[in-house]
Amino acid sequence: MAADITIRRYQEDDKETVKEIFTMGMSEHIPSSFMHLLKQPLTQMILMVTFCALLASSKSVLLPVVGVTLLLAGAKQLVGYLFNSYIDTCLRKDLDHIQETYLENKDSCFWVAESDGRVVATVACLPAEREPGCMELKRLSVRHTHRGMGIAKALSRTVADFSRERGFPAVVLYTSVVQTDAQRLYENVGYTRVREFVIPEPIAKITNFTVIEYRL
Repeated sequence: MAADITIRRYQEDDKETVKEIFTMGMSEHIPSSFMHLLKQPLTQMILMVTFCALLASSKSVLLPVVGVTLLLAGAKQLVGYLFNSYIDTCLRKDLDHIQETYLENKDSCFWVAESDGRVVATVACLPAEREPGCMELKRLSVRHTHRGMGIAKALSRTVADFSRERGFPAVVLYTSVVQTDAQRLYENVGYTRVREFVIPEPIAKITNFTVIEYRL
């Protein structure tokens, strides 16, 4: 990690910057999620059927091209809406209440990484809901301008050390199939891929949006 980077506990003055880093980090995955949607057989079938049906009914290439273009635009809007809904849910669930969620219990914490007095990354942990007895790493995000400097690895180690000091036998985390950079990071710092599953929401099942569980 760069020498000018320091890791410290979250302070209430950090709230807006933390939310901005999280929001920007999640929004970066909208294009890759859209591409994931386009690769699904059901999506390709719908586009092909639409194109062929419009071509057969209109005897013109223009109408099916316009129709498919509108479908693609609608699909991209849907992906953006789903990500924005997820971001809003995370803000309401814990990022609007970081002090209460992470800092009032000895077995949970929230850290930020600073560079030249500016918050550039975040990470948190708390006892895992899905895996009782384990710690869960959450909210790891680094500003795009400060990636490749070892900050994410240092924050991951901070969570591992914190968990070990409190007697937790393992750290678990969850990331999505489209977050390939995160997957490489976790595997490079020693996490093992445990399982993959599709979240229960209908749209996730339709698009085969897979969540990956890692364990350290």
